[in-house]
Amino acid sequence: MAVMGAGLEAIVAKELKDLGYQVQTENGRVFFEGNLADVYRTNLWLRTADRIKIVLDEFTATTFEELFQGVKAYPFEDLIPYDGKFPVNGRSKNSILHSVPAVQSITKKAIVERLAATYQTRGHLPETGGRYQIEAAIDRDHVMLTLDTTGDSLFKRGYRTEKGGAPLKETMAASLVTLAHWFTDNPFVDPVTGSGTIPIEAALMGRKIAPGLNREFDISHWDQFDEKIGQALKKEARTMIDFDVELNIQGYDIDENMIQIAQANADLAGVGEDITFKQLAAKDWSTTEKNGVIVANPPYGERLGDTESVRKLYHEMGQIYQQMPTWSKYILTSDEGFESAYGQKATKKRKLYNGALKVDLYQYWGRKER
Repeated sequence: MAVMGAGLEAIVAKELKDLGYQVQTENGRVFFEGNLADVYRTNLWLRTADRIKIVLDEFTATTFEELFQGVKAYPFEDLIPYDGKFPVNGRSKNSILHSVPAVQSITKKAIVERLAATYQTRGHLPETGGRYQIEAAIDRDHVMLTLDTTGDSLFKRGYRTEKGGAPLKETMAASLVTLAHWFTDNPFVDPVTGSGTIPIEAALMGRKIAPGLNREFDISHWDQFDEKIGQALKKEARTMIDFDVELNIQGYDIDENMIQIAQANADLAGVGEDITFKQLAAKDWSTTEKNGVIVANPPYGERLGDTESVRKLYHEMGQIYQQMPTWSKYILTSDEGFESAYGQKATKKRKLYNGALKVDLYQYWGRKER
């Protein structure tokens, strides 16, 4: 199953469908079927999911003894080698077994006992090999045992070495670009680019560069996984890169230091030549181009600056953007007074979460001209 931030389920589901999988969607996760090659492939290609997990088992537990026996019943020896590292996470919601530390410790103890019996040790296992991250998540007394295949979250593409004061995760940035329905023959602008994440994700999408191409995943280090499969999938991904498409992507920021950081991040991502970064305040930008897309993650007030200063920025944006009827604008903020400051009611609002913070994506759809 793919795991994602709240509000992004439909986007991840579409990504999986586009890759050829049938899906079933629940809050925060999308289920699909496949083998280990599919697990690696989805880790490699999904832009908006946080991680890929394998569902190992499900059962009901209302006592810690039932949890212990349910976990111990799973054949972990078929999964975890003698030297495998197996940290355990626990979650509990609306369940009798509500103590997360207890859920974690009992799950760990059950796995240790199972593996110790198999490998004929006295309970001591080296845990020096590949990582097999196990999670026991309990919801309404229903236990779901999962194995994380990703490792470091998929938002860690590997290109962002430096970031600003209120960074946007790469997966969220990719989601915003997706929701903007941008086509590569139109200009794309981020007027408050910060460390450049939104333009970089747009360029990666425009060039059809797999987001996980420059990193590895926990599954890469498993005994059960043939590394040649991963090598072949990455080789195939490289052949799919579109080197011919012409991209018109621009990123602006009032802070010269952030522009330097954004350029360095874009260079590391391999799209440095596809984006024009420039020091410029949002109020000073204008264009004669048509049918463009603006995607912006301006300061919210909670994180950077104060309400008065950010609403002044929103007002300045509104004054400029309302003179651009052929452009579509997508602006993310948690400030519920945004529309008033901007000076126009949005065509549509979409509720999302930037980390734990509830935000809205204010969408102003442009009238395209040929």
